[in-house]
Amino acid sequence: MSAITPLHEESLRTRLEASMAQVNRVLLGKPRQVKLAFTCLLAGGHLLLEDVPGVGKTTLAHALAASFELDFQRVQFTSDLLPSDIIGVSVYERETGQFRFHPGPIFTGLLLADEINRATPKTQSALLESMAEGQVTVDGQTHILPQPFFVVATQNPLDLAGTFPLPDSQLDRFMLRVSLDYPDAAAERALLTGSDRRDLLAQLTPQLDVAGLAELARRAQSVTASSALLDYLQALLAASRRHADVRVGLSPRAGLALLSAARAWAMLSGRQHVLPEDIQALFVPLAAHRLVTTRGASGDSLARSLLADVAVD
Repeated sequence: MSAITPLHEESLRTRLEASMAQVNRVLLGKPRQVKLAFTCLLAGGHLLLEDVPGVGKTTLAHALAASFELDFQRVQFTSDLLPSDIIGVSVYERETGQFRFHPGPIFTGLLLADEINRATPKTQSALLESMAEGQVTVDGQTHILPQPFFVVATQNPLDLAGTFPLPDSQLDRFMLRVSLDYPDAAAERALLTGSDRRDLLAQLTPQLDVAGLAELARRAQSVTASSALLDYLQALLAASRRHADVRVGLSPRAGLALLSAARAWAMLSGRQHVLPEDIQALFVPLAAHRLVTTRGASGDSLARSLLADVAVD
C-alpha cells in the first residue's frame, strides 16, 4: 500500500512541482528536457532519448521512476537479444502438464530500453504491440501490461557500428524524441563538485503514486483546445504532407499525439487552455523523427521549416 494519501487539486499540483524539482536536482541544467519528459509521461506517450553516452539519459529514466513510485526495469539491448527476453516465455510444467507464462521485464511501470538500436528489427518489433496497445500476445494469449506503462528508450546517434536503424513504425510509437546535449558550464561545474548521481538517485523519494499520476493524466487531457488552435494544428499536419522534401508526412495519429502532448505541456505551464506556443514548443521533438524525408534532408530542419511556414491565424 502506498504511503501517499489521496490528494486535492492544490496538493496534487504541489506534488507535481516537487517531482519536477527533484528530477531537476539530479539532472542539472536541463529544465526543458525534464519538462518534455514529464509531458510525455502525462500524455501517455513513450520517450526516445537520442544522444551521446554520459549526458544523463539513464539518470533521467531512474529519476522519473523514483519520483512517481513506478516499478522500473532496465534492458540492455544487444544484437543477440530475443523477443522472449523482453516479453517473456511460456514454459512447460511437467507437474501440471500445462504451459505457464513467465512474464519478462516488459511487465513494469517504466521500461528503460537502453541502446535500443543495437537489437535486431525482430527484437525491436517486440515492443510495437506493447507501446501501442498496452498488451503483449504470446502463443495466442493476450497479457495486459501494468498501467501506466512508459517506455524510455536510448540510442547513440553517432556510434552506428553494429546498430539497426529504428523502422518508421517503431519511431512512430515514440511520442517525443529528445536530445539532452552537454550541460552548460555552470551545470557541469556543479556536477564536478557535487555528489555522485547514483547517491542522489538513491535519496529520491516518491512524490506521487500511480493513482496521482493517473489523475494528473486525466486532468491534462481535459485542458481546453480551441477551434482556432485545432485549425493551426491541422495546418501544420497538412503542410507536412505537401512539402517537397517530405515523402511521408505526419499521420492523424501524430496529430492526436501532438494535441495530447500540448495539453500536458499547457497543464505543466499552469494553464487550462492550449496556446499556439505549446504546439510550437513540442512540434520539433514530436514531428522530426516521424517525417520521412527525401534527398537525405534533416527531419529537425524540416520541422522547423514547417513551423516557420505555417502562420498562426
